[in-house]
Amino acid sequence: MNEPQVWVLIGVFTTIMLGGMTLMTTLITRATSVAVEGLRGEMNARFDTVETKIDHLDRDVTFLMRRAWGEPRGE
Repeated sequence: MNEPQVWVLIGVFTTIMLGGMTLMTTLITRATSVAVEGLRGEMNARFDTVETKIDHLDRDVTFLMRRAWGEPRGE
């Protein structure tokens, strides 16, 4: 265990392992960030669609209520 080659091999192995772990952590973090951004965009689009549908539903219900109660149209 006193041979310089052994210590060099231990150092090289340690460097390779730490470098590999750092690389994998960086790649996983980037992939997760991209996935979250994509999900955020998709959810915003869906919420906009639901909001539009609710606006149309509100307009239709208001029309039906006015028609049922005999009020003039306010359009």
